Amino acid sequence: MELAYYSDYAVRLVNSEEPARGKDSLTSVEAVRDLFGGNAQAARRATDADVTRFRSVRARLRAVFESADGGDETLAVDLLNSLLLEFPVSPQISGHDHRDDDGRPLWHMHLADHPSNVTAGYAAIAAMGLAFHLTEYGVDRLGLCQAAPCRNAYLDTSTNRSRRYCSDRCATRANVAAYRARKRLEADRSDSTGLAAPNTHRTTAAGDR
Repeated sequence: MELAYYSDYAVRLVNSEEPARGKDSLTSVEAVRDLFGGNAQAARRATDADVTRFRSVRARLRAVFESADGGDETLAVDLLNSLLLEFPVSPQISGHDHRDDDGRPLWHMHLADHPSNVTAGYAAIAAMGLAFHLTEYGVDRLGLCQAAPCRNAYLDTSTNRSRRYCSDRCATRANVAAYRARKRLEADRSDSTGLAAPNTHRTTAAGDR
């Protein structure tokens, strides 16, 4: 499993809340378990106590994205480093479920689950994955959706660093909103121009009299 895969852990956790919409799906131990995706073994160890702990880590990860999105890359790195120090990773070489044509293991780096509790394990994986993405592709590849009020986190993997939205749905919504705004502006300008001509004509006429 490539280390880049683990950066999705951070995105999934951050996007479990939509502050601008007042939505938060991280309200139960089942919601915590859902964040692990296919890692059922780690998910089974989650307890009710992890809900509050996950929310705390989520706030700190969002702060990393907010700093990066705001152009403060030093702060983004400092915040991420604090997470890496608090939640160290346990790297291992693994070959499970991956075999070549001859049946031999396809060895790869794997981040083992932290032994203390589920939150620490998830936080370690998420922080390391995000750190790998940041150092490999740049701080400006960590973004927050520009389609207000969404503000979901995303990782920009475009070739020209052009991504601005978390999904195609938000991109379409933003484009439609921009189109309608342009049309309203054009209509306002047209109305303004239409009113100005008669006023000018009446002023001139009064002068003639």
